[in-house]
Amino acid sequence: MTLLSLIIALLVEQVRPLPVQQFVIGPLKRLSAVLVQRFNDGRASHGRIAWLLVVGGGTLACALLHFLLWGLHPLIAFAFNVVVLYLTMGFRHESHFFTDIHLALRMGELDRARSLLAEWRGGQYHETSSSEIARLSIEQALVAAHRNVFGVAFWFVILPGASGAVMYRLARFLDEEWGMRSDAEFGEFGRCAAQMFGIIDWLPVRLTAASFSIVGDFEDAVACWRTQAMLWPDKGSAILLASGGGALGVRLGMPVHISGEIVERPEIGVGDEADVDSMQSTIGLVWRALVVCLLLLALLGIAGWVGG
Repeated sequence: MTLLSLIIALLVEQVRPLPVQQFVIGPLKRLSAVLVQRFNDGRASHGRIAWLLVVGGGTLACALLHFLLWGLHPLIAFAFNVVVLYLTMGFRHESHFFTDIHLALRMGELDRARSLLAEWRGGQYHETSSSEIARLSIEQALVAAHRNVFGVAFWFVILPGASGAVMYRLARFLDEEWGMRSDAEFGEFGRCAAQMFGIIDWLPVRLTAASFSIVGDFEDAVACWRTQAMLWPDKGSAILLASGGGALGVRLGMPVHISGEIVERPEIGVGDEADVDSMQSTIGLVWRALVVCLLLLALLGIAGWVGG
């Protein structure tokens, strides 16, 4: 049932992508604004309380609802899980940007690719070269694939019902909304959100990186993971980019032009300069990694069924 829920949610999302800004991000931002207004006095302790109310409360509510629906009928609980997965995961949440940028670069429409990249990542890219656009797009795609699919799927499998998917999605949102803020007036309120998402994402990040390594160039992926991940400021993203770059045989990181400035970044990955072809290879890498994860889940299910 777990594997079938994941497959159905992915297929539905491919056919009819969810307007995530309208149905997920918008309501969460409104909830976040209310909590910040009521709890944020700059102290970390109040940030922990607000985080527990959102993530803990949402996870517990989802688990309880699943058990209640299971008591009514397993198929109702199954449908509920599919709906929750549809709301919390999916390639198409951000992958349409990657696809459009890939097509624009292949057609030689550099200005359009720059505009799409700015819409996706934020910032301005008027002086960014085609190789820099490809590099930044691959980096964004690798991280987005993990956070929109692999991380959600991991916790969906671990916790009862769809509560794990809800926990991961809420924790990720609060990390982006609170944990990444550094303005003085926000104080230490968001520190808990950053710390807790780091803990929740610790194992999923490494499993996703391992999947990239298995379906790509294993030796280069592992070597880059071991030697380069510590160079990147965000440890979680560094592991994904190092293993992904090694698996693809493409160099990521390095200085790029953003908002009229050259942003210095360490080189990560190994091999060729990023281009349109390496963007195509990235799509294949992510899909192969997903298939491997689904096959592993199927084998575990079969083993459990035979053992039972």
